[in-house]
Amino acid sequence: MPKQFSLARRSTILALMLATLSGCNMVVMSPSGDIAAQQRDLIVISTVLMLIIIVPVIFLTLFFAWRYRQSNTAAKYDPEWHHSTGLEVIIWSAPLAIIIALGAITWVSTHKLDPYRPLDRIDAARPVSAETRPITVEVVALDWKWLFFYPDYGIATVNEMAAPVDVPINFKLTASSVMNSFYVPALAGMIYTMPGMETKLHAVINKPGEYEGLSSNYSGDGFSHMRFKFHGVDQAGFDQWVARVKQNGTALNRDAYLKLEKPSVKEPVRYYATVADGLYEAVLNMCVREGQMCMKEMMHIDMMGGAGVESHDNKARLQHDNRHAEEEAPAATFPETGNPARSEEPAEGIEERPEEPAKMNHDMHEM
Repeated sequence: MPKQFSLARRSTILALMLATLSGCNMVVMSPSGDIAAQQRDLIVISTVLMLIIIVPVIFLTLFFAWRYRQSNTAAKYDPEWHHSTGLEVIIWSAPLAIIIALGAITWVSTHKLDPYRPLDRIDAARPVSAETRPITVEVVALDWKWLFFYPDYGIATVNEMAAPVDVPINFKLTASSVMNSFYVPALAGMIYTMPGMETKLHAVINKPGEYEGLSSNYSGDGFSHMRFKFHGVDQAGFDQWVARVKQNGTALNRDAYLKLEKPSVKEPVRYYATVADGLYEAVLNMCVREGQMCMKEMMHIDMMGGAGVESHDNKARLQHDNRHAEEEAPAATFPETGNPARSEEPAEGIEERPEEPAKMNHDMHEM
């Protein structure tokens, strides 16, 4: 009876585990975009190649342990054995062949799936034709939300984006404050976003549907809610989505952007029917606020050898992150002396002898 109870309990646990796994979202292994599908194939091929070595090693380990156990008197006992040329060839040639195959696949895939490389195919059966016109999406990672610009349509959205099925998407990505990572598992692999820099990603969605996008790099308090919806629709559905954004959206100028840029959590979907000219470029160059120096201007000054003494006047123009400008940044630790950090009061319990060091410095200066 106890044995039957134990068997029933194990069967129940196994059934619960299988039920739990059946509810998992296997989007990485069942993607809807060609780039993500190629990345899935790379994972499968690499795993199979490695299993060619791993499975026989595990099997032979168990077989040798059973075959040459102490109680098996029929096994041949040869304490003087120390070398076998045939066995050495098998042991070293098989892993070497696997490493060569993995290296070749990795080399080809690294160049073929380079996120900066424009697409050359829609899917495995359809190449990108000369008449195909890609759609451009400019992405800004904010704290803690996503802002999408559609420069070809003059619109922008927050925490929602859409793209036509079987149309290449050219992403341009940057960030407003800290490093982040843009990731739509069904579409393509993740790509980092960094302030003052622009990264690129080329992808295509092949199946209509609603997919989840997220931040895959920890970026602060609201990181876990930094998600958005990606809609893959046909061309007519995309045109309707653009019309809805223009109909229900507001204007996104620099003042509206500066308000949106402030940290917030669980930001709702927002539509912007119009976008100020050059706003994305200003975000990329970290000069949205009036009077700021743009990164491209700063890099030009550096390329020309620097601004010399005039650079002192640029200090205010180079203050890009002023979220704590009105308050003094707290010290990492509180001094052991009991005095506040950066205090002008003398340290408690420490005798001051300012005259002797000053006199010594004066004498050395005269010498």
